Amino acid sequence: MHSEDPYMPSSFATQLSKSYPTIEYLPVEGGPSPLTLDNLDQLNSLGGTDIFLTTRDGIKALPEWFQGTRPNAEGKTEGAVTSIIVVRDHGDGKTVDAFYFYYFTYNQGNTVIGIQFGNHVGDWEHNMIRFENEQPQAIWYSQHSSGQAFSYEATEKEGLRPIGYCANGSHAVYATPGTHDHTIPGFNLPGGLLEDETDKGLLWDPLLSTYSYSYDNQTEKFTPYDPANAPVNYLYFDGQWGDQQLPDGAEGQVNLFGQRKYTSGPNGPKFKKLDREKVCSTDFCWIRDRLSVRGEEGEEQEQEQEQEQV
Repeated sequence: MHSEDPYMPSSFATQLSKSYPTIEYLPVEGGPSPLTLDNLDQLNSLGGTDIFLTTRDGIKALPEWFQGTRPNAEGKTEGAVTSIIVVRDHGDGKTVDAFYFYYFTYNQGNTVIGIQFGNHVGDWEHNMIRFENEQPQAIWYSQHSSGQAFSYEATEKEGLRPIGYCANGSHAVYATPGTHDHTIPGFNLPGGLLEDETDKGLLWDPLLSTYSYSYDNQTEKFTPYDPANAPVNYLYFDGQWGDQQLPDGAEGQVNLFGQRKYTSGPNGPKFKKLDREKVCSTDFCWIRDRLSVRGEEGEEQEQEQEQEQV
């Protein structure tokens, strides 16, 4: 986590307890109350993808619970499940994808000409590690609507585990600390308008507070590895994990060249291309074999990493 980020990993169960379903800003009648991880999928029949989980406080209030749970000295979000693991076996006898999803109640967007753009409630980010014949081969780092892929050998690690750097506020996941421009998705250009900042701040270990599932691509079914302790129905929710984008003209909303200050919450993990054949979730897939960082002159420089043998 970035050393200055006030918005820590969050309990998605807590967010449900503080939200209600809406369509076009109006409450949805007839749904379960309160919302829980066990009944969230019941909203699908009442509006499907049109439903937003709207916070009772409202996005502009920035209540304290938006700040999530700060990891303790061990890297655990104590008392709060803040991540999930989804494992998909390709069924070819050799290929397995392990998705690591991270949840944050609030996404604070980038600042351009003194204005924040892209603030929203609900933030699912992820890494995906592809295994071939039980050995890790490549890793996808999600970054806004795009991302980057690296070979496993190229990544920085603690022991055998790759390290991800979570951007301040936006929580996009990068392979290195520093400044990352995403004006053009997937490219770290010098002097861009949209820049994320990462650093070696607070260490968070998602595995210490997680639910784990297998995923069958044919049946689209999630199966918990620990059925007694891991709810599953919330993973089938079709709607959006957060408030709907504030209308133009609403107090506090800004619209500059089509970019809004307050935007809609995202959909959930089942929409993150769990059935992908390539490592990347994008059509174009470049798996980099070296890390790159922004140099002192603002240019991208390749950086070799010492590797441990697997």
